[in-house]
Amino acid sequence: MSAETAGASGSSGASGASYEVVVVGGGPAGLSAALNLARARRRVLVVDSNRPRHAATLLAHGFLTRDGVSPLELRRMGREEVDAYDNAAVVFAQVGAVEVEGDGFRVTGRGVRGGADVDVRAEAVLIATGVTEAMPAIPNIRAYYGTYLHSCVECDGFESAGRPLALIGETTDLAERALLLTQWTDDLIVFTNGSDTVGADEERTLAQLGVRVERRRIDDVVGEKGVMTGVRLDDGTIVERAGGFLRPVWSPALSFADALELDSDAEGYLLIDTNGRTSLPGVYAAGETTAPGPQQLIVAAGSGAVVAAAVNRDLIGLSLDGAAVL
Repeated sequence: MSAETAGASGSSGASGASYEVVVVGGGPAGLSAALNLARARRRVLVVDSNRPRHAATLLAHGFLTRDGVSPLELRRMGREEVDAYDNAAVVFAQVGAVEVEGDGFRVTGRGVRGGADVDVRAEAVLIATGVTEAMPAIPNIRAYYGTYLHSCVECDGFESAGRPLALIGETTDLAERALLLTQWTDDLIVFTNGSDTVGADEERTLAQLGVRVERRRIDDVVGEKGVMTGVRLDDGTIVERAGGFLRPVWSPALSFADALELDSDAEGYLLIDTNGRTSLPGVYAAGETTAPGPQQLIVAAGSGAVVAAAVNRDLIGLSLDGAAVL
């Protein structure tokens, strides 16, 4: 049964079914964890809402053997690889709740894309739902997001090298991101959209590198025939730019896990040990739901593999140093 068929029929996530591990989230972290768990002969179910935040991104970079792949294609291939194992399945559903039930967990959710509702039990739950992102309130910003405007400097800096770029955001790490971008361009303007998030000392440091800080509010991003040409300010001034980077506000997508009362940091990211264990035994987390938040796809996939090893060993009764934890 293919991943697409599993998602459509929901037969592998039928009510009352039991799994050793339920993975919530089918991005690189969740699918990597599920693949490794399946190969450890664990009965594993991946429940994915199929609403990735990077849906607008055409190409992903920096993933060894997959440089330039579409993120959606990467997910599709990952689902097929996981679902090829008889002891694993992927279903499309929006998880509504994960709750403690007996000595394990109950995972419930509503089917999406024609998939059946999910109501299953698990010995362990691995959370890999990533983050949601809120863009600066600029009308046409999404028209250029994923093509001319990006959020990951490490992912898309190379393709933007040598061009006049904008960095748009309202967060306190704008200056740090601007410094990083000087690796790829010597023509950069930081747009704070009326916010006071770049301090005077930071502005002087940026100026020494030829980076200007524009504090006026943005009216819109402008272009012609789908090609970004500049940033229009509230007073009508158009600052010519050929592309750039955004700093969205990211928030971990974790409302379904509220009943678990997992420890998190000040920004809501789950606190885990070095092997992905959360504050509640039996619950693990990988990828962008954990501090420091959004990472490259290859980093998320790697974290999924690390956490899968911990889950498998814990289910056996071994810690990662080989000591019994029964």
